[in-house]
Amino acid sequence: MGGVTELFFIMILIAAFAFAPLGYFIYRFTKESGKPFGEIEPHGDSPSAVNDFAEKAIKYVQGLFAKK
Repeated sequence: MGGVTELFFIMILIAAFAFAPLGYFIYRFTKESGKPFGEIEPHGDSPSAVNDFAEKAIKYVQGLFAKK
């Protein structure tokens, strides 16, 4: 009977370590009012050379299709 008890406690420890990241995420998510990673920079508001180039390329292609 001692083997079953030891196995039970070992399984409880393994489960605690396995679900600890989930518990931490839930703790952070509820602590920060739905923002688990705090304030992050809003996407699309900061200027970027890649975004500017992509916008110019899209406008150029749209212009080509509009002429046809």
